[in-house]
Amino acid sequence: MRLEGRVALVTGGASGIGAATCRRLAAEGARVAVTDLNAGTAQAVAGELDGAAYELDVRSTASISAAVAAAERDLGPLEVLVNNAGYDEFGFFARSDEAMWDRVLAVNLRGTIAVTHAVLPGMQERRRGRIVNVASEAGRVGSRGSAIYSAAKAGVIGFTKTVAREAARYEVTANAVAPGPIETPLLMAAPEQLGEMGERLVQGMVGATQLGRLGQPDEVAAAIAFLASDDASYVTGETLGVSGGLGMV
Repeated sequence: MRLEGRVALVTGGASGIGAATCRRLAAEGARVAVTDLNAGTAQAVAGELDGAAYELDVRSTASISAAVAAAERDLGPLEVLVNNAGYDEFGFFARSDEAMWDRVLAVNLRGTIAVTHAVLPGMQERRRGRIVNVASEAGRVGSRGSAIYSAAKAGVIGFTKTVAREAARYEVTANAVAPGPIETPLLMAAPEQLGEMGERLVQGMVGATQLGRLGQPDEVAAAIAFLASDDASYVTGETLGVSGGLGMV
């Protein structure tokens, strides 16, 4: 029960890594605000946890402000923030367009920045907080078929380090996890979007790991729970790979 009595907000909490993280944080004692663009599915996850669900579109500062205010009104001051919401459109960069760049960057990079901007001042005022950003090994090694996603996640890693430097004097930590190929709806959409080419992309990612398999959302959630807890009280500005060894140099 490392998180007993703490209040956590998870973006993209309705499925995949986000839902697994909500369940893990709740199992460790946290009161969890499950936020997602899909309010109905978020409510279903929150119902499992005796938590609360809020519609949150990370592309909209108004939506973010409303969800954060409601969560703090209902559950209490936020002590843990997990920026997990993610989005990708698989395809080769030369065939992409500006509209696609904007969609992917808006969720993965700007969304992380915007939600952190809404939550961090309160954490700093209270001199207590844990921020965990879900990046990706794609942001460290690149991922074929996901150029903009890789760029966004590299940005998340750089942003995490800067927040860690700026917030340290307030006793707030900021870290990231870098999942490899995880069996989530996001990754499993690659074959649906690209057919046989998508299948090859996924298998190529699996082949690049040392363990030779897809990871599971629960395995990422365990790492997030560690970084959110006092077991990681002297860890900040780090990016923890949860990728079966894919990011080994």
